[in-house]
Amino acid sequence: MENLLEVKNLCKKYIGFELKNINFSIPKGMIIGLIGENGAGKTTTIKAMLNIINKDEGEVKIFDLDLHQNEKQIKQDIAVVLDDSFLSEYLNPKSINKIMKNFYPSWDEKLYLKYLEKFNLPINKISKEFSNGMKMKLKIATALSHKPKLLILDEPTSGLDPVARNDILDIFQEFIEDGEHSILLSSHITSDLEHIADYIIFINNGEIIFKKSKDELIENFGIVRCDEKDFKSFKKNDYIKYKKNKYEYDVLVENKADFKRKYSISVIDKPTIEDIMLIYIKGEK
Repeated sequence: MENLLEVKNLCKKYIGFELKNINFSIPKGMIIGLIGENGAGKTTTIKAMLNIINKDEGEVKIFDLDLHQNEKQIKQDIAVVLDDSFLSEYLNPKSINKIMKNFYPSWDEKLYLKYLEKFNLPINKISKEFSNGMKMKLKIATALSHKPKLLILDEPTSGLDPVARNDILDIFQEFIEDGEHSILLSSHITSDLEHIADYIIFINNGEIIFKKSKDELIENFGIVRCDEKDFKSFKKNDYIKYKKNKYEYDVLVENKADFKRKYSISVIDKPTIEDIMLIYIKGEK
């Protein structure tokens, strides 16, 4: 399967934090979810791979081209939505349309106006007067309207109400339907990723903990809720981590079917992506 993006051995070091050997790829027609707690390295990964900040080591290829050598060409075909990067907040959507028509040969004015109408964004009001949710909708409308092949988004649904979030997630799914486009979506709203992601990349303390299909995580992983006696009967190699609560243990297992057979457990709960992430971060081995 052809990859639109490949990241190899990406490293970035700050005082007190280090991004260590980040490796992943994004195939065509896929939505890849990037998860992790605040400060885990999600935004640093995105900014380093796009040359927004200087990386210490690593190689990034987009459309099979080296980003460092072909940045201008590549950035015509990608769209990036970050919380802290956009045009002046004193511009209105009408002015943004004029600017983008000159900047992107592929800019689609009709599509842009369609998104503005869908998101109920006033065309003559400066974005400084928009709510945070409206600002994010404007960023997404702008990103999609120059028809990129690859969409890279950092917390795009943060601050949106459930209805607006659902509308945007539907748009993201439409974007990749033809099998030629892909999305890298960083989000702490893991329920959004359960809805649309094909694969999940989990970063913690600057390192990738796992890269797995969403279906594998939801269908194969499990949480055993048990008392201390049962917990002590489990071998450490048979579970990933556990979290001790007031009255019971939550034990995260990678293959609930195998675990059921081995320990004659009758009920193993299906976890959410958030459940899995929390036990990885807060749990013990």
